[in-house]
Amino acid sequence: MYSDITGIILAGGKSVRMGENKSLLKLNGKTAIGRTVDLMKSVFENVLIITNTPEEYSFLDLPKFKDIYEYKGPLAGIHSGLTHSKTERNFIISCDIPLMKAEMIRYIVDFKTEKPITVCRADGFIQQLAGRYSKSVLREAEEFLKENETETRAPKQSKRKCKVHSLLNAAGAEIINAEELDFYDEYLFFNMNRKEDYEKIVDKLGGR
Repeated sequence: MYSDITGIILAGGKSVRMGENKSLLKLNGKTAIGRTVDLMKSVFENVLIITNTPEEYSFLDLPKFKDIYEYKGPLAGIHSGLTHSKTERNFIISCDIPLMKAEMIRYIVDFKTEKPITVCRADGFIQQLAGRYSKSVLREAEEFLKENETETRAPKQSKRKCKVHSLLNAAGAEIINAEELDFYDEYLFFNMNRKEDYEKIVDKLGGR
């Protein structure tokens, strides 16, 4: 178990495509976010949650923090997580990747690189919401967020102009080809965005 790396769970997002809070959907008797919490606590001594609705997660005995820059998407969650973390290295994961495994997390965390961000390429995408982030990228993250600070709008009107991809490019990221790993499987980074995604995961796990 790592004591010098903080596990940061992003529980933001409006779940528009799902139609309800996807992090609270049941998967084999446990909420999606509950599964992520158990996974992160099995790897890291210190775990925290970034959410703008902390009252929804009162059943989880973990520190909870809101976005400092509201309505700016996952980059704001990463920024808040790094701000509130007390360690230089951090592993950030979105709560809607419920089939992630500790083996993959440890591989990313232990990957030798001088770059401040380490993420994977899998399923045709850069999996930017399951990776190791150094506090040293806070300055770049805040610059992107401040550029759009005056354009903050109500959630229904918000346009997510602050992309995590921009941070990866600006700060520099190590990209691991996850599909080349012996333990890789197609569900590791499977993202639960729509009802059909949820049903696919339910089938995989054998029940709600």
